[in-house]
Amino acid sequence: MMRIFKWVEVAGNKLPHPFTMFLWLIGIVVILSAILGTMGVTVIHPIKGEPVAIKSLLTTEGIRYVLLNLVKNFSGFAPLGLVLSMMLGIGLAEQSGLMDAFMKRFILGAPEKILILVVFLIGICGNIASDAAAVIVPGLAGAIFYGAKKNPIVGIIAGYAAANAGFTANLVIAGTDVLLASMTTESAKIINSGIEVSPLANYYFMFASTIVLAIVGTWITSKIVTKVAGEYIPEGDMIGHSEDLTITESQKKGLRHAGVTTLIFWGIVIIALIPASSPLRGEGGSIISSPFIKGIVPFLLFWFIAIGVAFGKQVGTVKNSADIPKLMAKAIEGMSSYIVLVFVMAQFISFFNWTNMGLVLSISLTEMLKAAHFTGFGMVVAVIFITMFINLFIGSGSAKWALLAPVFVPMFMMLDYSPAFAQVAYRIGDSTTNAITPLSPYFAIALGFMQKYKKNIGVGNFFSLALPYVIGFGIVWILLLAVWFFLNLPLGPGVGIFL
Repeated sequence: MMRIFKWVEVAGNKLPHPFTMFLWLIGIVVILSAILGTMGVTVIHPIKGEPVAIKSLLTTEGIRYVLLNLVKNFSGFAPLGLVLSMMLGIGLAEQSGLMDAFMKRFILGAPEKILILVVFLIGICGNIASDAAAVIVPGLAGAIFYGAKKNPIVGIIAGYAAANAGFTANLVIAGTDVLLASMTTESAKIINSGIEVSPLANYYFMFASTIVLAIVGTWITSKIVTKVAGEYIPEGDMIGHSEDLTITESQKKGLRHAGVTTLIFWGIVIIALIPASSPLRGEGGSIISSPFIKGIVPFLLFWFIAIGVAFGKQVGTVKNSADIPKLMAKAIEGMSSYIVLVFVMAQFISFFNWTNMGLVLSISLTEMLKAAHFTGFGMVVAVIFITMFINLFIGSGSAKWALLAPVFVPMFMMLDYSPAFAQVAYRIGDSTTNAITPLSPYFAIALGFMQKYKKNIGVGNFFSLALPYVIGFGIVWILLLAVWFFLNLPLGPGVGIFL
């Protein structure tokens, strides 16, 4: 197993930066489109019954398309605006100190008997603060375990597994839902230009996943990882390693203010939804297919701004109105690398779709799967395993989905599965192996936390403790998806597994 991890580390380190990788992919698309276009590669669209030919980017039409759409591809890339909008709110809440105080308050306030369960719930739901939970939760859990005279190594690995292997699940809608849904919509339009995937498309499944994974993670920690880690014997006086676990009275008041603000905000929204003629309702008074559901992002944005300001005013991080845009700007600064990556990512997706290569590949794969009678749940599991493997080498979730969505989403749709179902399969694979990829930027941080408590702990120890979570989460998550599949349960409001 250690040889496998070492191979993953060596092979992964040889991969270029995602920006460079997408530049290479764009070059490959240009060359392949010219070759396949010249060869006249054509397939029949299974729905429209019309021939679909690959178009070359090196023709007059192709060159004009590139020149006239380069800027438009970037500025019109739907995920960019949605993610940046969400980050204005989430970033404000994070920069004000709300997220950090919230995690500390609920983990510190948990009874010892349910401490592990709370660590998993907070760790899994921590993705609402993007990657912050991967840094905060492991160190915090280790310190709390140490203070409770439990093995801090177990606390750290439990927090790390929760924040990474369970990354995509949540009890509420997070930035991940917005980002993936927008990219899924872009790929679904290859088949149906009028389709739109809501950020709520996977909500029911992900809500259930959060509860199930937290329980499974607690069981794995208690029955397996605690025994593998063994008894903890403190080394030295442990001076200099202590964490700031204090919650000030001001922060407690700030959290209460944020809670009251939440009740008022969503109370107003619910009241506005009550009248059958409400502008937030859809045709015939529907809530499922309504402006409220389709426009959930603005509601989330204003909610995060409201609770961030309520908390910040109490603790002093928001002293006046001028502090609000400053904190928002600071949060957006952290998105600069994502914006740069989006430029080439948007070009790749646009070129790939314009050449029809994604559609031709999807149709060809679909026909192969149908010929082999491999179109049921086994195919879905295969997609999950493919994503798990790729996840070991490519850390960026958006980069992976940008690469896979133009193939997987149309393929699922041509097999009569919904785009939301393709997205769920991807999310399971994308999260599970996060805990054992040596390429994660948070792996070294978590290992550093461990070495504060046990100096000679190494990479092998780390992965041997993380592996039970990967295996357990992978098996249970696939079984949970099987329950959803065979009972044909809704994945989210008004969204099913089948088209």
